Amino acid sequence: MAEGRPVASAVRAPFERRAEPGRALAEQADNVARACRDMAGRFRDGGKLIVFGSGGASTDAQHIAVEFVHPVIVGKRALPAVSLTDDAAALTGIAAAEGLGAVFAAQVRLLGGPRDIALGLSGDGRCPEVLRGLRAARDLGMLTVALAGAGGGDVAAAADHPLVTPCDDPCVVKEMHVTMYHLLWELVHVFLEHPAALERGDER
Repeated sequence: MAEGRPVASAVRAPFERRAEPGRALAEQADNVARACRDMAGRFRDGGKLIVFGSGGASTDAQHIAVEFVHPVIVGKRALPAVSLTDDAAALTGIAAAEGLGAVFAAQVRLLGGPRDIALGLSGDGRCPEVLRGLRAARDLGMLTVALAGAGGGDVAAAADHPLVTPCDDPCVVKEMHVTMYHLLWELVHVFLEHPAALERGDER
């Protein structure tokens, strides 16, 4: 029986590691709603979403873009979105000419405008490519949203709407980010479907 206790504890530990980040996400409901309200306003005014992240977050960027462009829920409006991680030729060309840190900022400056939204993802809040992309977006007057982990870091500080998962476990951060960007998609549509609430700035 004693031998089973360490195993049971080890089995419980992964669930316990996710409990506090899950509660932290729920506590950010108002912040998430404000981000979605502002994103919906940009979409309403003809803006588009530009998403980027390095490493594993690059696939999240692609996931987010397709969620907006091709909604899985029938009847939901398609919204313009692009992932800056899709084009290997552009990424490697910019990196060769201007350095890896410029791969998102260069594309943001080319593709972005003041009506648009920039969404950057960084698991530890310290990704220099994402940071430079968000700063370039702010220089253009774009709305900026960051999904970050750990303490949020410089990436969160560079965004109008920093949404931070307070956890150092990269697996847990990624899981919370998936939930968070599904919420972004869903609540953007809520605001677009209730234009009066969008005009009033209602968040609940």
